[in-house]
Parts: sequence; C-alpha cells; structure tokens
Amino acid sequence: MAQSLSRILVHIIFSTKHREPLITNVIKNKLFEYLGGICNEWGCPPIRIGGYTDHVHVLCMLSRKIPVMTLVENLKGGSSKWIKQISPEYEQFYWQDGYGVFSVSPKQASLVEEYITKQEEHHAKYDFKEEYMRFLKQYNIDYDERYLWD
Repeated sequence: MAQSLSRILVHIIFSTKHREPLITNVIKNKLFEYLGGICNEWGCPPIRIGGYTDHVHVLCMLSRKIPVMTLVENLKGGSSKWIKQISPEYEQFYWQDGYGVFSVSPKQASLVEEYITKQEEHHAKYDFKEEYMRFLKQYNIDYDERYLWD
C-alpha cells in the first residue's frame, strides 16, 4: 500500500484544577476558538469544542503524525499560558493534571457534537465528576478514583 490513511476521531475531556468554575462567559468562546487553533496547528482538525465552567470537550480528528498525548499537552499548555495573559484574575489558572480521551466512531460523531453543544443543558442535571464517571463506565475503563481528581 503506497498511501497511509487514517480517520481517527477522538473526544478529549479535561477540567480546570480542582474543577474551579473559571471558564466564564467572558472567555468561553475565545478559549474554544483558541483550542481549535491549537488543534489545527497540530494537524488535528476540530469538529466541535465546547464545555462548561469547569471543563472542556474537544472532538477532533487525530493526525496520524502525532500521539494523542502530544496534542493534549499542547492544548492544555498553550491554552493555560494564553488564559493567564488575558487578565490578572486568570494568573492562577491551571488545568487538572489528567485527561480523558475516548474514541468516536464516525457514525457517532454527530451525537458527540450534539452532546458537546448542549453542555449548559446537560450540566443543569449533572456535575463534571458525574459526567466523567459516566464516560469511564461507558468505555469500560478501569480506574482508581483516588487518582482521578486533583
């Protein structure tokens, strides 16, 4: 086979340190745009980016040229540095140490897009911890809860 091809969709989730509600309406849309720019820069076109006051969701195509860890490190590191420069009130902005990455079938991508779009509605019922635990259970991921939260 002469050509290397892939279509790997990933749903990345990470929260602010200690799930602090720091993603306000003032910066939310700019943050999502900035994260999309980082995805594009690394060859991982964003499909939908959204979130709530204490976390973000990124649905994107994963480049076949970089590991997912590299993409997430750049998403978190680049956006954290950017946010801290916006205003003194964000000088202590940090993302949690960990993250979740979940595979998405192209046939299910529209459902994930809709889920990300409806974060405000969704979080009227569930907090981030409950949401994240549901993903871990849905994907049958073994975890030790002592190390999930920081």
